[in-house]
Amino acid sequence: MILKRNIKWGKRLSAWAAMALVCLMALPISSARAETPQRGGVLKIATLGLDTSDPHRHTGSIGVQQVYVEALTSIAADGSVKPFLAESYEVSPDGRTYTFTLRKGVQFHNGRVLTAKDVAANFERVQKTVSKGWLASAMKQVDGFEAKGDTTFIVHMKKPYAAFLNLISELWIIAPESEGWNDSITKPIGTGPFMFGKWVPNATFLAPRFPHYWQKGLPYLDAVEFDLRGSKDNDLALRSGDLQIALVNRDKIPSLTKDPNIGIQNLKDTSWYFWTFNNRKPNKPLDNVRVREAISYALDKTAYMRFIAGDQAIISNQMVIPGNFYFDAELNKSDKHAKSDLTKAREILKAEGVNPEDITLKVVSWQKQYAEVAVQMIKKLGFKVNHLSLDDLGAQNELAKYDWDLCIMHSGPRADIFLRYVRMMSDGPNPVLWGGVQDPTYDEIVNRAITTVDADKRRALYLDAWKRVMDNYYTVVAGHAANAIGVRTEVKGYDTGFTWSQNRVDSGLAFTWLKK
Repeated sequence: MILKRNIKWGKRLSAWAAMALVCLMALPISSARAETPQRGGVLKIATLGLDTSDPHRHTGSIGVQQVYVEALTSIAADGSVKPFLAESYEVSPDGRTYTFTLRKGVQFHNGRVLTAKDVAANFERVQKTVSKGWLASAMKQVDGFEAKGDTTFIVHMKKPYAAFLNLISELWIIAPESEGWNDSITKPIGTGPFMFGKWVPNATFLAPRFPHYWQKGLPYLDAVEFDLRGSKDNDLALRSGDLQIALVNRDKIPSLTKDPNIGIQNLKDTSWYFWTFNNRKPNKPLDNVRVREAISYALDKTAYMRFIAGDQAIISNQMVIPGNFYFDAELNKSDKHAKSDLTKAREILKAEGVNPEDITLKVVSWQKQYAEVAVQMIKKLGFKVNHLSLDDLGAQNELAKYDWDLCIMHSGPRADIFLRYVRMMSDGPNPVLWGGVQDPTYDEIVNRAITTVDADKRRALYLDAWKRVMDNYYTVVAGHAANAIGVRTEVKGYDTGFTWSQNRVDSGLAFTWLKK
C-alpha cells in the first residue's frame, strides 16, 4: 500500500495559536485577485539579499533565488508542503521510498524540457559536492535515487526522514549545463517565472520574465528588480515609489499605515530573536556556563521584544511560538530568564570570582537597533563592551573568526523545524550565528529526532535537544516577531508566504501585477 502525504511543519495548531497568527496580521491582504490582471512593468522589491549565484550553496538567504529556480516541492502559505515541479508524490508506508511524478512540458530557461534525469543530476550534485549545506544531513540518509523515464523520479532512504519533503523545497533544480556546474554555478538556468539576469552583489539583481513558464499566462510582470543593499530603512523608498514591496522596521509601521498608498503584510511564520555565546572558542570567563547564566539574567526579554515588535511581540524561550506542535508550554513557564534579575546575576559573578569591570566583551551584530538595546542591558552588569555593528557579509566574516564573546541576532522562517535545529549541529550549515556548537550528544539527539516516524516521539527528542541547548547556554532566546512587509497599493495579487520565498505553488511574484 502506498500512502500520499501532505506534511505540515506546525501540526496541531491550537485555536489560541490561530488567533495569535491573526493578531500578527497588521492589515488584510489585497483582494486584487478579483480584478483583471494587467501585464507589464518592473516591480522593485527589497527583502533579503543574494549571497551566492549557486542555489545549492546558499547560506540562508532565500528571498531572491526562488524566482528563477524551483524545487520538487513548495511550502504553501499555511506551512504545509505541496507538489511543485512534481505534479504529485507518494511515500511508502515505511517512509523510506519517495516517488515523484514530474509535471510534463516544464522548460528550463534555455528552452530544454525538464526530465527526471535532470532531477537526479541535481540530487547527485548536492549529495556529493555540498558537504555542509542545508541539505547535508538529509543527503546522508539517501541510499540512492533513480530516474524512470522522463517523468518519474524515485528516492530511497536508509531510514525514515520526517522532514524530507519539506527540506527538498530548498533543493532547487538547475539545468546541469549551467555555467560552473562542476564547481560553483555562476549563471543558473532554472525553471522559475523569472530568469537569472544582471547581478551586482550587495546592490541589485534584475530578473527578467521567462515567457515560456510552465504555469500558463504567468508571470504578469516584465521583470523584478531586487534591492540587495540590506541593513537600511526602506520606508522613504516605499513612500516615494522607488520600492513597491519592502521589508520594513516595526518602528516605522505606525507612520506607514497612515499613508494611503501603503499596506502592511506579515510573513506567516515568525523570526526568533536571541543572543549567542562563542561556543567554538570561548574566551575566559565565558567558558564557564555559570558566567553565561549570569549574563543572561541581564536580558530583559519583555522590554527587548517590545522594542522590536511592540504589542505584537511574543516572549519565549524556544525557537517556535505557542501553538506550534514543537512548543512546550511547561518549559516556557519554567523560564528562569523570563524576567531580568541583575541581583542574581551579580551574585553568580561574585561566586565565580568574576569582576565585570575588569572585562571587555566583544559583541558582534548586524546593523540593527535591537542589538544596541541588548548591549546596554549587558553593560548594566559593569562589563565594558566592544560592539561591532556590521552589514551581513561583514558580520558573517567576523563571526567565522571565533574571536568574539557574544553575538546578537535573529533568524527568519524556515521550511521545517529541523532547519532551525541543524544550525547548531557540528556539521550544520552557516553555524556562526550560533557560535559554532560542537556537541556530539546534541547531534545524536537531533539525528534520532529526524529519523523518528512517530510525531510525538520526534517532538520529545527535539525538546531534549533544546533543553541541552538551554542548559549549556549555547544560545538564549528572547522571543519572536513577524517580519513586516510594506506593499504599495499599485501592487496587486501579492501575498506573503510562510517563509521568505517569493515564488510558491500558491502565490508569490508570478501572480503579482502592477495596476497602471
